[in-house]
Amino acid sequence: MKEFFHFVTHDWYFAFPMFAMSLTGMALLIWRLLLNINGNTNMNEFLPRFQEVLDQEGVDGALKFCQARQDIIPKRLYTAGLENARQGTAAMRRAMANAVELEILPDLNFLLPTILAIAKIATMVGLLGTVLSMIGTFSEIQNTKGGNVADQAGAIGLALFATALGLVTAIPLAFSHVLFKAWVARFEVRLKAAAQRLLLLVQSVKQPAAGAAAAPAKPASGVIPAAARPAKT
Repeated sequence: MKEFFHFVTHDWYFAFPMFAMSLTGMALLIWRLLLNINGNTNMNEFLPRFQEVLDQEGVDGALKFCQARQDIIPKRLYTAGLENARQGTAAMRRAMANAVELEILPDLNFLLPTILAIAKIATMVGLLGTVLSMIGTFSEIQNTKGGNVADQAGAIGLALFATALGLVTAIPLAFSHVLFKAWVARFEVRLKAAAQRLLLLVQSVKQPAAGAAAAPAKPASGVIPAAARPAKT
């Protein structure tokens, strides 16, 4: 512990940036985690309520219901699809695909490149600190000219603190980056499945309405249609 304190006070120009990168990386991880939690949707709870609103209030009511929510699938995906529902299922599919590729996925990858960059830079900065410290240590050994080389062993160990601190910063960030990328890939599959469910729900609502509109009106009892009346001579 004494050696680490000496590293912080003596080689502060390497220690302080490493501490700053560690704190920044942890803050970004917490920020990204909160964004994922707030954007997640429990489809088992959302879909029954959405289908009820769609059946009772139609597409316009379902659109308002989705716009009032804050999670990603209703707010971003379903809103894009329902806004184009009157143009047909093909237009809905294109709108939702564009929303996924151009809006949702870039937002899900927000902060991930920065987290990975900090992990890589922390490792390189730690290695740079070790190399520079080792250069200074070996220069001191050369200047002793046969003196007690063992006195420099502590300085060599002190130089390795920079690499250790860089690895302590980089390993959690790199591991978290892999987990976040895997979560984004799984969420993309959920988006595609949710988009397909929306198309099926809207089609099921439109088909009964279209069948009712296409059904011919039955003539009243005892009234002969004009087409069936005999022509007058």
